[in-house]
Amino acid sequence: MCPTAGGYGRVMHTPQAPTRAQRLDRLPFTRRHGRLLVGSGIGWALDAMDVGLVSFVLAALAAQWGLSPGQLSWIASIGFLGMAIGAGAGGLLADRIGRRQVFALTLLVYGLATGAAALAGSVAVLMLFRFVIGLGLGAELPVASTLVSEFAPARIRGRVVVLLEAFWAVGWILAALIGTFVVGAGDDGWRWGFALGAVPAVYAVVVRRGLPESVRFLESKGRTEEAEAVVRQFEEAAAGRPLTDVPAVEPLPPGPVPRLLGPELRRRTAGLWAVWFGINFAYYGAFTWIPTLLVAQGFSLVRSFQYTLVITLAQLPGYALSAFLVERWGRRPTLGAFLLGSAAAALLFGSADSTATVLLAGSLLSFANLGAWGALYATTPEVYPTAVRAGGAGAAAGFGRIASIIAPLAVPPLLGAGGTGLVFAVLAAAFALATAATRLLPEMRGASLERSTPRGTGGAAQNVPQRARWRR
Repeated sequence: MCPTAGGYGRVMHTPQAPTRAQRLDRLPFTRRHGRLLVGSGIGWALDAMDVGLVSFVLAALAAQWGLSPGQLSWIASIGFLGMAIGAGAGGLLADRIGRRQVFALTLLVYGLATGAAALAGSVAVLMLFRFVIGLGLGAELPVASTLVSEFAPARIRGRVVVLLEAFWAVGWILAALIGTFVVGAGDDGWRWGFALGAVPAVYAVVVRRGLPESVRFLESKGRTEEAEAVVRQFEEAAAGRPLTDVPAVEPLPPGPVPRLLGPELRRRTAGLWAVWFGINFAYYGAFTWIPTLLVAQGFSLVRSFQYTLVITLAQLPGYALSAFLVERWGRRPTLGAFLLGSAAAALLFGSADSTATVLLAGSLLSFANLGAWGALYATTPEVYPTAVRAGGAGAAAGFGRIASIIAPLAVPPLLGAGGTGLVFAVLAAAFALATAATRLLPEMRGASLERSTPRGTGGAAQNVPQRARWRR
């Protein structure tokens, strides 16, 4: 028995053969899961490396090309415009042709465009390449998280997706290292930094050949033999190990595919879009500008890059704590707590007046903000049923990218009106609004993805088990 295309269902009270999705949900974490996580995570890290490089390149170009804050803002924002378009288009395409196909395609697009950006000789040409890079970057993130989420065992699905998101910190650290030792090394350093960013184009071949296609996607397209073969590969990797009890789900009669803003989904869509908007505005408003702001405060280019590297390292423990809490507290309380902590850290950074307080406040902001990102990526694929899961995740990410376009443009006028204190007060307010919006999201800890949208509800999932039971 297969779940319906829309992912609707109610909990069964009579035993029957498990679906392929349930067979995946009840598995322990195996070496095959690990290969999927690492394979997707490397792509994720390369994505983060590319995004992170921009903040260092902006600081270098401000000095070398004598660019104004307005020009720097547009170089940053044009990439986020591409990400906004790419996120929506990539999610829709992934629901049509597959998660793996789109994942590989996006790596190829932004890898080649990043390498080409190294040859840019003017602001206009650089902006063109940044837009194309953004198209690939924006499409990749929601697709990768959806692919991993659809394979992860239900008992630890949130933790696995947070671990995927933790690769973002690895990529940002790589960007900080490249910024410090390559971009900051000379006048052509930023070109060599972009040249290194072409690595994802090569990695696209590995993704296309080495990662499996989503079983839930294959079933939704009637490709049941392929889906069965993939499930058996994962079951063989878990041979001899205990399984987790997963309640069966009875399919309801087929109906129309639910709409993201329809009566079944509009509450959670509104909440998810609000969280994505707030966290994007605050994150990119802060981290795109931190190296440039440090230079403006009197630090040398190399010193500001070094401080940014130290601040970036705090992302890793933020992800680690988030990975633990999403399965202990749940997705929604973990996300809310980290967002609230981010708001407090932003206020502290805005009032920092010494090297020590800049590093402390920046590290706290990095720790809390990236913990929130981890919880958000664990939550997002669980909000929607299979037929609209990648598209819904992409739409939320695309809406959030609108904020990432606005944020870099908003920083220069805010600086002129009230300095760094006003900038980070506004960013703190964005974090606070995102915190409030988490109340509209469902809590799916321990639940099957097939119950992500029970019929007749617009809020939290019903009959969600609080703790999974091991079957011996």
